[in-house]
Amino acid sequence: MEGMGMNITAGHFDNDEAVARELRDDDLDPGRRPIGSRLTALVATIALLGIIVGACAGLLTLLLYAIEHLALGFVESPAMPGPFLTHPLRRAVSLIGGATVAAVCWWLLRTRTTAVPSVGQAVRGSLMPAWQTVCHVLLQIGIVGCGLSVGREVAPRELGAMLAQRLCRWTGLHRRDLMEVVAISAGAGLAGVYNAPLAGAFFAIEILLKDVTAATVALSLLCSSLAAWVATLIKGTHAFYVIGAVDAHFTPDLFAFAVVVGVLAGVCGAWFRRGAQWAESHKARGSAILWQLPLAGAVTALVAIWIPQVMGNGRATAQMGFSGRPELAFIPLLLVSFAAKAVVTLMTIRAGASGGVLTPGIALGSSLGCMLGVCWLLMFGTNSIGVYALLGACALLAASQNAPLMAMTLVMELTEAPSNLYVPVACACAVSVGTGLLVARLHARRASGGTRVAHAGRE
Repeated sequence: MEGMGMNITAGHFDNDEAVARELRDDDLDPGRRPIGSRLTALVATIALLGIIVGACAGLLTLLLYAIEHLALGFVESPAMPGPFLTHPLRRAVSLIGGATVAAVCWWLLRTRTTAVPSVGQAVRGSLMPAWQTVCHVLLQIGIVGCGLSVGREVAPRELGAMLAQRLCRWTGLHRRDLMEVVAISAGAGLAGVYNAPLAGAFFAIEILLKDVTAATVALSLLCSSLAAWVATLIKGTHAFYVIGAVDAHFTPDLFAFAVVVGVLAGVCGAWFRRGAQWAESHKARGSAILWQLPLAGAVTALVAIWIPQVMGNGRATAQMGFSGRPELAFIPLLLVSFAAKAVVTLMTIRAGASGGVLTPGIALGSSLGCMLGVCWLLMFGTNSIGVYALLGACALLAASQNAPLMAMTLVMELTEAPSNLYVPVACACAVSVGTGLLVARLHARRASGGTRVAHAGRE
């Protein structure tokens, strides 16, 4: 797509591309010999990383629960996905206090110590400093636990990338394998925190590496499955989103819905992607974060007085869509939640916070699917509202990430949906990604046309 002048990568948090030629020469100790053969060292490294990253993902989840309990007096669960029963004043104190502490800590990290690179930069060879990365990870978990609107999935990915770089030195892995191992370990972080081994593997393959060799797939699945299993031993296991009893049989009208929601989700996903890119590129720098991030917390607190589901990583907003009521009167609430979640998430990133947009994207897609599903259900009445929300969530996430395999497996694993629904889900994701790319192409043409006009005017 480079020939078209299109930028199809998202912010640093979700969709960085890895380029092998950008690997640095000093990432590994050239004098250290691998443990056994190269294959033995590679498999041993991947297996160890799966266990270690899974344990870290489980502990980060428990830390999130502890912060939620301390700051907001609740622990997220399928039955209580958001702080709905928490007093608005306590929500405000949690949001503003958490944002203020995070702003000071991030200002110190970014101006007084070695900068923490993104996961994509780490895959390309940038060394992640140890204690700075740990602090960066803990701050992300902290602000999500306090209620700020960003995803928490970047934290375990960053930790996985940092651990991979350190372990590769210890096992003496060859430098040409470093990019692959760091990406696989980062994907395992996603798998561990959400118990989603397929999504973790596809994240490494489809987004970070863009490499679909048999060896890469096998190693990714090994690392992600180990991480997901070990994490469940620490944090337990349950469906992240509850979609209720659904009909696993797909009908012609459901395929028609998949096409319609795919088009709408493709447009919305492309714009959310652009918004995330803009927020990341205009993120508060230097001392500006000291007032902008607390201000973002205050605005979120104000919005949460009437829309408490806007808080956190999007679980509450998404669950409202997955378990929505098939009533036209429910659509205005979904529409307000959709708009509020999108704006507050981008505002938080723009204010200087680090975090992801995967779960906020699922929240937007679930709300969109539910809104359209209410109308569809009243006309045809052949499926439950949860199925329509599921298709919307998969489609919008796929378009916003340009990663249909990762998107549909992540949502399907988080909802524990029947595998038969992969058929209409795949259709919705295909349509949404195609629509999203078309929207991006049209925007690139308009932008290049405007540039030419401006250039001609100056001449």
